[in-house]
Formats: sequence, C-alpha cells, structure tokens
Amino acid sequence: MFSSSNASKPDTKTSVDIMETIVYKYLKTLGFRKYGRTLHRFVDGDISQVIHFQNGCPPKGILDILWINLGIRVPECAEKCFVVSQPQKKYYHEYECNIRTRLGPLVDKRDTWYDLNEDPGKIGEDILEKLKEYVLPVFEVLNSRESILRYRNDYASFDQMNHHLLFLEEAMIYGRNGNTEKASERFNRYYFEALNKYQHDLKNGSQIYLRKGEYVTYLNGRTNQSETILAEKSGYVTLYNANSAHLKYLEELADKLGISLHTGSNSP
Repeated sequence: MFSSSNASKPDTKTSVDIMETIVYKYLKTLGFRKYGRTLHRFVDGDISQVIHFQNGCPPKGILDILWINLGIRVPECAEKCFVVSQPQKKYYHEYECNIRTRLGPLVDKRDTWYDLNEDPGKIGEDILEKLKEYVLPVFEVLNSRESILRYRNDYASFDQMNHHLLFLEEAMIYGRNGNTEKASERFNRYYFEALNKYQHDLKNGSQIYLRKGEYVTYLNGRTNQSETILAEKSGYVTLYNANSAHLKYLEELADKLGISLHTGSNSP
C-alpha cells in the first residue's frame, strides 16, 4: 500500500507512477503488459484491450487530474477494411480503438476524474477496484469477434464514442470473416440510416439557440452557399446544414470493399 500522508507530496508524474504500479501488479497476472501509460493485452489473436492513464491535458492547461481511458480495438473496424495491416504493432493506444469510453462515465454516468493532489495510493486502489467491477467483466465478454457481434449492443455504456457505428463495424467483422452477404447487409443498413438522417436534416434542418446579437455562419446544404444568421432576438434558429460528405465517404468505402449499395432513387 502506497501512501503520501507522512511525506512530501509527490509530483504528478510520480503520483501516476504509484497508481499505475498498483493497477499493473494485478493486471499483469491477467496478461496485460505495460507500455508507458498504456496497459494492453491481445485477445482472440489481434483484438486489443486497453487501459490508459491520462495525466491531464497540458496543451489545454489542464493539470493535476487523471482520466482513465478504456478501449477495445478490432483491427478491421479501426481500419475500415477486410484485410488488415500486417504485421500488427506491439501494442495499440486507446485512441486507436474503435470501442471507447472513460472510467468516469462508465461508473458515474458523467466525466469524473481523479485529483492528483490526493493520496496516490488510495487513488490507485480505487481505480483497481473499479476496473475489477466495471471493466474487466466487460473485457471478459467482449474478447472475441463472435462475442463482440453477439454482445456489443448490451454494453452501450462501454461504447459511448462509437456506438452509432455498430452496423458499419459489424460489416467489417463479417467481411474479415469472409461472410460477404452479412457484410453487405450490415453495410447497407448503416448506409440507409445515414442517408435517412441526411434527408431528414436537409428537409427539416436542425435548431440551435442564439442569444440576441449572436450570429452563426455555416454552409447551407440546400444552396451549397455560406450563410450567416444574426439573431435579432434570443431564441432558436433553424440551420439547413445537412452535409453529404459522410455519405460520399461510405459510397467510396463500399466501392473499395466490393459492396453494392442498393440506393435506388434515394441517393442524394
């Protein structure tokens, strides 16, 4: 057990070292390996499971706080291809994962963090207990392509950043496994969700709140012209800012993957 109560307060780097040491001592027995602030293990051959200690955000002037970032990386989902890069790297960062969250939102339903001015030993023990309760059980379920296809939707709170890509990433897994029919079905399902959203936004626009005197400049999707709206009074204004760039990306990706899009007359 580490404690700083009877000694001078360690700097933030030393504090995080203490916390990471506590966590890694346990996770090493489960197959994780340490690379700087990243704890990583492979499951099912090449699927990454990642725990990352983020010590503040110095470029934004955010210091003395710690986030625990969590991720699972399925190579074909991250790379959007059926044939993935070889050879694989020794480890992958959390930001390279396609299933991502933080410990704070997972546990507290909001982006909480740890204060690095507090006892690093107690924080390390708390992180470990929360990982045991909230994270490792998920890692044990989502530990293969088959399990991810079957159970990923049951863990939406662990998939907060990319859950909307569910059907697209299922297409990648099916394609990697050689099931082109399922890959095409999932890809088309995702494409038409994106298409329907684009068409809805193009027709109805989206609303934002502006205070009197505030203004917004955006690209009008109907006219393809830049437009500025100045609020003469406080209230909601409608922006017709539907963007077809994502649809064009999906069409190019489908072509690269050899998937036919059943667009009919709905293509934008």
